[in-house]
Amino acid sequence: MRSLDKLFIHRLVFLGLSFGLTVSAWATVAEDLATNEVKTSFITENALADLGNRISQFNLGISYNYGKGVRQDYTKALEWYQKAADQGYARAQYNIGAMYAAGQGVQQDFTKAFQWYQKAADQGEAAAQYNIGVSYRKGLGVHQNDVKAVEWYRKAANQRHIHAQYNLGVSYDKAKGVSQNDVKAFEWFQKAANQGHAKSQHNIGLMYAIGQGVSQNNTKAAEWYRKAANQGRSEAQNNLGVMYYNGQGIRQDYFKAAEWYQKAADQGLAEAQYLLGRMYNDGVGVSQNYVKAVNWYQRAADQGNTSAQNNLGLIYYNGKGVPQDYAKSFKFYQKSADQDNALGQNNLGWLYYTGEGVRQDYSKAIDLLKKSANQGEVLAQSNLGVIYGETIGLHQNYSKGFYWTQKAAKQGQAHAQYNLGVMYFRGVGVNQNKLQAKEWFGKACDNEFQAGCDNYRILNQKQN
Repeated sequence: MRSLDKLFIHRLVFLGLSFGLTVSAWATVAEDLATNEVKTSFITENALADLGNRISQFNLGISYNYGKGVRQDYTKALEWYQKAADQGYARAQYNIGAMYAAGQGVQQDFTKAFQWYQKAADQGEAAAQYNIGVSYRKGLGVHQNDVKAVEWYRKAANQRHIHAQYNLGVSYDKAKGVSQNDVKAFEWFQKAANQGHAKSQHNIGLMYAIGQGVSQNNTKAAEWYRKAANQGRSEAQNNLGVMYYNGQGIRQDYFKAAEWYQKAADQGLAEAQYLLGRMYNDGVGVSQNYVKAVNWYQRAADQGNTSAQNNLGLIYYNGKGVPQDYAKSFKFYQKSADQDNALGQNNLGWLYYTGEGVRQDYSKAIDLLKKSANQGEVLAQSNLGVIYGETIGLHQNYSKGFYWTQKAAKQGQAHAQYNLGVMYFRGVGVNQNKLQAKEWFGKACDNEFQAGCDNYRILNQKQN
């Protein structure tokens, strides 16, 4: 047996809603804005703050919040933020909200965090508007409300708040608080992507790749994947590798495919680990190395990647890079099959049929093969045809054997095409028809199945 699954543009789900920066990053947003306004010494800031200058009071809060020029002290930071906030300074109000959200200098309290965000948001502070949206989305300090979340995301997004733009895109994609709209999702992802937001760049690439909300364009897909990949997004690195592998929108280059898979795999992305294992297994883009293939398959399998689990089963079955071990083969096929992987179900079913690594059980074999075959797996369809045709006793059924063999043959499976030719020639499960037999032997021959070529030649000579 061999794994026949092909590499393809794997549709990674759109990256989940970005429910907010860490609190320290929230504060940094305000800090950067403030330090651009006032560049004075700590002593001068103290003097101005004591005189009631709200910006200096805010900047002293920043100094204590981050330990800049003084020992870090969240309590003092909060005191100075409070003084500035009491004078209506929006950035200070926002940072107080951030400290309540994180429990810095105060007991964590999302209700109070929301109240302070609201004060700042009402003054047009984009970061606060965004966090109000996050609060509504997650139900933090306020009743969960997707419609209101979108309303506040939009206020922030219209001020070019990058994370708000991204979350609006996700909202339109997932129909959270708005009607599902691929075009608008693309529009908001585009705005964030143009500002360098890596997740949005990845999603733009994905939408171009599958033609969602925009005309399908592999060249643009590769361009956007590259932007995100260069920022370290593992999903984009993986998908760029896939495009290099398949030559989609970019010149085919197995070596570059392997390089990008490696980058994503090193970050722990299971799909990339599996695909890198495939390349080491096949010796494509890298020197063939079954030991490395096993290593990468194992990493992916440990994360639940069903294709990696199946291929580990195959490696143990064949003894490549590891000692042959049918029991371990069974174990990995079982993991894959339990997650409804069609190849895993097929391979596990075949072990039950042959009794390799497990007690022989025709009923379990047929049950697993049917599950796989009903997912369209051609190997399972072909194997069911063999089992129904060859098994002695209760399970023998030539009509069913013909049915499944024909399904596989029509999908181009060479062994099934040959077997269908045999069934027509002998009249097994179908009325005898030597012309049909010759046709199917010919199809098998076209797929380089030598026995099909031999039988086609014999029948052709007899007819002549």
